[in-house]
Amino acid sequence: MSAFPAIGALPASGEVRGACPHDCPDTCSLITTVENGVAMKVRGNPGHPQTQGVLCAKVSRYTERTYHPERVLHPLKRSGPKGSGRFEKVSWDEALGDIAQRLQAIAAVNPEAVVPYSYAGTMGLVQGESMAARFFHKLGASLLDRTICSSAGTEGLIHTLGGKVGMRVEFFAESKLILIWGSNSITSNLHFWRLAQEAKRRGARLVCIDPRRTETADKCDEHVQLKPGTDAALALALMHELIVNDWLDHDYLTRYTVGWGALRERALRWSPERASEVCGVTARQIRQLARDWGTISPAAIRLNYGMQRVRGGANAVRAIAGLPALTGAWRHRAGGVLLSNSGRFPVDRAALQRPDLLAGRKPRTINMITIGDDLLRKESPEFGPAIEALVVYNSNPVAVAPESAKVVAGFARDDLFTVVLEHFQTDTADHADYVLPATTQLEHWDVHGSYGHTDVLLNRPAIAPQAEAWPNTRIFRELALRMGYTEPCFSQDDLSLCRTAYGDRIDFDRLLQHGYASLEVPEAPFANGGFPTPSGKCEFFSERLARQGLDGLPDHLANYETAGTSHRYPLAMISPPARNFLNSTFVNLRSLRDIEGEPMLEIHELDAAARGIASGAIVRVFNGRGEYLCKALVSPRARQGVVNGLGVWWRKLGLQGANVNQLTSQRLTDLGRGPVFYDCLVEVEAV
Repeated sequence: MSAFPAIGALPASGEVRGACPHDCPDTCSLITTVENGVAMKVRGNPGHPQTQGVLCAKVSRYTERTYHPERVLHPLKRSGPKGSGRFEKVSWDEALGDIAQRLQAIAAVNPEAVVPYSYAGTMGLVQGESMAARFFHKLGASLLDRTICSSAGTEGLIHTLGGKVGMRVEFFAESKLILIWGSNSITSNLHFWRLAQEAKRRGARLVCIDPRRTETADKCDEHVQLKPGTDAALALALMHELIVNDWLDHDYLTRYTVGWGALRERALRWSPERASEVCGVTARQIRQLARDWGTISPAAIRLNYGMQRVRGGANAVRAIAGLPALTGAWRHRAGGVLLSNSGRFPVDRAALQRPDLLAGRKPRTINMITIGDDLLRKESPEFGPAIEALVVYNSNPVAVAPESAKVVAGFARDDLFTVVLEHFQTDTADHADYVLPATTQLEHWDVHGSYGHTDVLLNRPAIAPQAEAWPNTRIFRELALRMGYTEPCFSQDDLSLCRTAYGDRIDFDRLLQHGYASLEVPEAPFANGGFPTPSGKCEFFSERLARQGLDGLPDHLANYETAGTSHRYPLAMISPPARNFLNSTFVNLRSLRDIEGEPMLEIHELDAAARGIASGAIVRVFNGRGEYLCKALVSPRARQGVVNGLGVWWRKLGLQGANVNQLTSQRLTDLGRGPVFYDCLVEVEAV
């Protein structure tokens, strides 16, 4: 490998270490090959143990994204009606001057009328919430509850294990039983799948638990195809069988858990027969799965976030996260559960985001899930001021937020001032007053954690920003300058922000030299308890929840919208990501869209036959919130009574300008205020 450039320098030619910025547990280390200032290719870093030189099909095409002919490379000002996508090129000075003037005028009356909207378009700590957070804290803007992905599962982990912590991913290779629960690992967790395959070659049994027969389910020894939103019922039935067959580690339960007696009583109410009725799988399959979990060691669960996007999502995570403690699976480094390890990363968020700039103010909080309703609300004592300005970065809410007809109506308001920082003219950018060109990962500094492994990664810029693109950090720095903010924190450069993210908790020189640094995490972190809960134990019963008047034990909570309860909308719909997209990212890359084809609804042959639907037919998928046209695929990947609306396509690339989120609701999960994308009833008919 050729020499890396000096700090702050860009190579004319050579190879540059970086990090994948996307919302994926793998957080790969990248190598970008540069020739004469042009990024020629991006590949996985073979020197990074987690990446081992392998990238997914999406990120391996990253140069196609950076040099895409439709990339936004100059500031744009709207010149047509909102949603028309008509803009004219303007200078940075004109754009920033006007934006600052508009935001100052709104803030002079009530700064909470300004709302930031962002999520994980980049997972970077610097280009995500560093300078942007400082800007909005100084302004006094409304806070954003960033809940669209993982907040229900996070709450489930916090109230059971004490935080977003779990087993180390590399030790799955030594497990003898792996439950892949709510995860299509082949498409969304590729490097874990490599470890699972290694375990399988050593004789491990792989079980996939998922309502959809995914590509991962195809490759596992068994597929438990339960109904959406019934995961907690299955987990409680597994506990029932562990108890009645005494497949328990009594010593571990006594020494390292809280609330076992109460949980035992609840679990004994969940016979396999009862769970079978709820979950739609046989009692025999439940018993066999419990036998496997109770008698095969070491046993591990790779849990993912799809299963918590229903009403009872946090309770389901609580129940599943409790399973390893029943059998003492945590005693082994290849045993336990992993949903996220992001809680292990010692990020100094206060230093990055500077909440002290609020200066004692306590702005309201807007939940990003309910942005459709909130944009249409008028001022009231309960809500506060109507939203007058929205600044969107690292997100595409018009495509990804639920009940999108309301989201579109909100963004279409003529009196709403909207600024969007973007790479492309997305559905959201089409509704902006200004679109500001942002840099891609190849063009800026950043530092990353991970939720699938325990390495910190540094991203060096490999090439200069294209045309007039600026990093998010520079955009907010320049806005702060024009707003008259003189605090020194607004002049901090990006490399310094990278150092600030972890302070002295990480060897930054190692990051500069190798591109990654591993956290010191015990091989079997909870072999002797030591959970980061108030009790230091695995909390089957959460006193914290009980003090809030909530159930301290995990339980099955039926979906808001349960199949079989509605004659008008008899089918449950889940909307997992299409294999070649990552949420709404990469949808506009022609090479990936050609592989994916077009918006598709998978439907079981019996459900299709009852409706006179054949593969390839255009169908209308609808409920009380809206309708969505797409092509049907009669497929064994769908279980009877459940349709799979693969997403998230840009609305303007779908039939009649809509996508699957036309149908999803703005209701929230049991804990964590998260979305219920997979808690949705529909009907389907041929067009």
